Formats: sequence, C-alpha cells, structure tokens
Amino acid sequence: MLASIVIRTLNEARHLDDLLISVKQQETAGLKWEVVLVDSGSTDGTLEIAARHGCRILHITREEFSFGRSLNMGCAASRGDILVFISGHCVPARPDWLQTLCQPLIEGKVAYSYGRQIGDDDSYFSERRIFAKYFPAVSAIPQSGFYCNNANSALRRADWEDTPFDEGLTGLEDMDVAKRLVQKGRPIGYVAEAFVYHHHQESWRSVRRRFEREAIALQQIMPEVHISPLDVLRYFFSSVSMDWRSARRHGQLGGRWLEILQYRAMQFWGAYMGNHEHRKLSHRQKEIYYYPSTETDESNDWLFSHRRPSPNEGK
Repeated sequence: MLASIVIRTLNEARHLDDLLISVKQQETAGLKWEVVLVDSGSTDGTLEIAARHGCRILHITREEFSFGRSLNMGCAASRGDILVFISGHCVPARPDWLQTLCQPLIEGKVAYSYGRQIGDDDSYFSERRIFAKYFPAVSAIPQSGFYCNNANSALRRADWEDTPFDEGLTGLEDMDVAKRLVQKGRPIGYVAEAFVYHHHQESWRSVRRRFEREAIALQQIMPEVHISPLDVLRYFFSSVSMDWRSARRHGQLGGRWLEILQYRAMQFWGAYMGNHEHRKLSHRQKEIYYYPSTETDESNDWLFSHRRPSPNEGK
C-alpha cells in the first residue's frame, strides 16, 4: 500500500529539512510512501530543500491559491491509496508516526484520521494551551463529531475522490470534508500516538488574520455560529485568566503574561471580525468551539516545557 504525503509550502525552509529527514526515518509495516509538495511561491530555499530530498514539486500561484485548491492539486498528482497531509512547519515526533496515523484507515475503522499536535518552548504559551484542548493524550477511534486538522492527518483516496476539499473556503477545509464524510456515515478518528511538533512563528497580525479567516470559513461550515461583543469579552478574560493560572503553576508567568494577553486579544479580535455579522449559534455549540478548556495541567504538564529534538540528534 502506498501513502502520498502532501505538503503545502510557502517559505517553510526553517523546518522543512527536519520534516523531510523525519519522513525518511519512518519505520512502517510494508507501507510505502511518496512526497508531493505544493508550493505557492517560496523564495527562502524551500524548493531547494524539497528537491534535495527528492520530492515531487508542484506550483500554484498566490492568485490561484486557496487551502482546498492546493490540497486538491496535490492529491490529484499523487498515486497513493492513502493521502497524508502535514504542514511544512510540523515535524513528526516518532519513527512510527506514518504507520500509526494510517493504521485506522488501513484497518477500515475510519475514513479520515488526524494526530496530536504539540508546541515546544518557542511556541506561544496560549497556543500550547489550545493544542492541549483540541489534541488530548487519549485517542478516539472513531471519535464523535467532525473536528479534524490537516496539519497532521490522513484521508482515504476513495473518500477524497467523492468528497474533495472545498476550494472556496478561507480555511477549515479539513472540518468541512470531515463534516460531509460524517454525514455520509464515514467516521473520523483521532490518533494521539501519531503526534507532531507544530511550529508557529507568527506575527501578531498573522495570528489575528488566521483566526479571522477560520471564523469566516466556520460560517459556511456551521452557519448558525455567531459570537457577540459580550461573548468576546467573556472568552477573552476567561482565557487569559486560565492561561495566567497555568503559566504561574509552571513557573512561566513572569516571562509570558504580556504574550498571553496579546495572543488572546488577537485570537478573539480575529474571531469576532470574521464572525460577527452572522446568525446566532446555540449556547452549547458556541461554548464548545470558543470557550477555553477546563484546567487539565496535571495530565498535560509535559506539554508546557518541551524541546523538539533534531532528527539528526545523536547521529
């Protein structure tokens, strides 16, 4: 069986070499793989790194680009029975990542799987808290609901062929496909053991714009979603309070308190700007999507002080 690893890139030279080294170090039970890279105009050495590792490279202009279109292009050019998606700034943490992520699909348990994501000491503290909320330590195969994330996921080719990515969405193309698959009776699975280090070195403007475009996309996926200015204030102060409490518990508040304020402000400002003109969501759905998770530091202590080793470390 062949897995096609599809990577979207735009100036990903900082982490792409580590990612491709980790892919070459994967240990599988007969599962073969290829790497297809879809680039939207990199100028930082990304293409040279990809060529050095033998990737098949496709090009999409920034004018043509959308998240769904670039993935559809990569899938169409690939040959795999399983389509594996990983961000160009994510690095697999274990040599069994690929096999573990694909195994539920190979066994026919789910149509679409996604793995855990964690940050390291360079990540924003609040983003690590978000990772801990959406990517817990326990797998769910299958899971309830249709949350999914293409920074680390796998999809059966046959399911992509009849449920391709929506090329008009401004983000969350993964959740859109997952929702449509679930509606067809094809379950989604979360594989905690198939985890990656996810690196986001973003400016505050980029953080705000990311949450804004995701909120715009969420309106198409869940058109009933709406948050009011009062909701924004409540979520902002609750998130900051929980983050500060967690940072204090881990001895990081002194160096992180302002960063936490800035991150949560960009998150909820962006979410409101992308969302506020639409209809209201039921109270329960709104709380699940936007409200910060309950304090679970006892089971996630290691997430808040962790350095990603180099794939070449010890060699």
